[in-house]
Amino acid sequence: MEIIKRYMQFVKPYKWKILMTVLIGIIKFGIPLLMPLIVKYVIDNIIGANDLTSDEKMSKLLWMMGLAFGVFLILRPPVEYFRQYLAQWTGNKILYDIRDKLFDHIQRLSLRYYSQTKTGEIISRVINDVEQTKNFVMTGLMNIWLDMVTIIIAIVIMATMNVWLTLVAIALFPFYGLSVKIFYGRLRELTRQRSQALAEVQGHLHERVQGIPVTRSFALEDYEQEQFNNQNSNFLTKAIQHTEWNARTFAVMNTITDLAPLLVVGFAGYFAISGHITIGTIAAFVGYMDRVYSPLRRLISSSTVLTQSIASMDRVFEFIDEEYDIVDEEGSPELQRVKGDVSLENISFRYADDEELVLENVSLDVKRGETIAFVGMSGGGKSTLISLIPRFYDVTDGRILIDGQDIRNVKARSLRDQIGMVLQDNILFSESIAMNIRMGKPDATDEEVIQAAKAANAHEFVSNLPQGYDTLVGERGVKLSGGQKQRIAIARVFLKNPPLLILDEATSALDLESEHLIQEALEKLASDRTTFIVAHRLATITHANRIVLIENGKISEVGSHSELMARKGGYYNLYQVQQLDES
Repeated sequence: MEIIKRYMQFVKPYKWKILMTVLIGIIKFGIPLLMPLIVKYVIDNIIGANDLTSDEKMSKLLWMMGLAFGVFLILRPPVEYFRQYLAQWTGNKILYDIRDKLFDHIQRLSLRYYSQTKTGEIISRVINDVEQTKNFVMTGLMNIWLDMVTIIIAIVIMATMNVWLTLVAIALFPFYGLSVKIFYGRLRELTRQRSQALAEVQGHLHERVQGIPVTRSFALEDYEQEQFNNQNSNFLTKAIQHTEWNARTFAVMNTITDLAPLLVVGFAGYFAISGHITIGTIAAFVGYMDRVYSPLRRLISSSTVLTQSIASMDRVFEFIDEEYDIVDEEGSPELQRVKGDVSLENISFRYADDEELVLENVSLDVKRGETIAFVGMSGGGKSTLISLIPRFYDVTDGRILIDGQDIRNVKARSLRDQIGMVLQDNILFSESIAMNIRMGKPDATDEEVIQAAKAANAHEFVSNLPQGYDTLVGERGVKLSGGQKQRIAIARVFLKNPPLLILDEATSALDLESEHLIQEALEKLASDRTTFIVAHRLATITHANRIVLIENGKISEVGSHSELMARKGGYYNLYQVQQLDES
């Protein structure tokens, strides 16, 4: 199968460890196969040996027990330990490699993908589905081989004692094969459906946990409980369908398993009455029936586990196969020593082929050190436009040049290294303030972090916190106010010190004191850098070299604040309305 072949690429580096585990496992499973032979020897060669005295029988029994205890007490424990340790080590190392690959993949996927996919579903694939694939290594590459070898060795030993009784013992094997073929194709599909339903529950739960403040503020607890019940009920339905089919499978398999020993007992009794086998041989055969059919039961159980693992593999590789929207051209150079000249040449953009254009034929030349502000009504395309500069999306038509280079012809990561962004809702990680500032420069010294915080007007409030720069900010910075989060976000851009700056609604929804501190920090940050600002409050961008009014995805006016006010066009009308509102 193609899916297994792909998974084996992760297994290949550990093939020798897996082989060693299987070899040690053969010894581990082989040792218990001695037990029926010991029983046979004791019955036929000691108890039933009429030519031996009681003392001789006791002496032989003690020798046999001494050897058996030596094997089971001294040899088996270390074999068991190393087999378990190697198996678990190898399985976990393979999962580590897969998750490492998936996290790299997660970081390369486009923002378009994340806008269409729930975070919880992604997490479910990386955690739950990857964990399920471990069973393929533990079961498919190790235990199945061990069980098969155990069955083969047991059958060979049985055949040396009595060929016809051995044929009776394995007579029902074909029915196992037929049952597997009938049941397991359907089981794989049901497993996949159950995994998807679980991922949907996890996605819904993740989203609702993040939205608890909304639920509380609108008193939606009962409604949300009903919504969650719907998701949970869907998973329950899929889980029960899977369980029902699994139960049918085991009912058939275990019936076959129970019939086989009965056949052996019946035929063994017949052969014993006929004088063809000894009592010890019957006892040994009964013992070996357990040694044959217990691994066979495990094989059937392993088939179920493998079916679940392969269904999870399907989901893991389906995720890995998600294509990247932004791909570097082969051999594309790094973008280095940016001066800051930016040109938008007749750019148009739509989010999907079947959607309307969000931006249409936008052109603008920006010189090094200029501050350009984009204004306009919500939905006009301002934020979309600035998301094209760091190449979060690629333009549909036209091109964007930085210092004369098309940004699609350089490595995307090197492009983003030259850009600092402060957004309306900056995401902070649930670690320390110092770590969040260091996102701008991971190897920065403590002194550099403090200087950046001072430049962003953040040092004072950070110093007043109980743990200072070591204060944990909570998930998404929940322990800080909006203004404090913004100043941390500005500090990390100061630390990065990029030649290009993008500010997207960076001062909206803040109190006056915070807005003043942040506006002061932003003006300091924008000094001597090419800066793009998206602003809702026009009073905060009157200092810009040029203001660009965007309406319905097109540029309708360009000029300084005074020029646009004198023109008394769309910008003038927006400004007047805002002034009236604020009054």
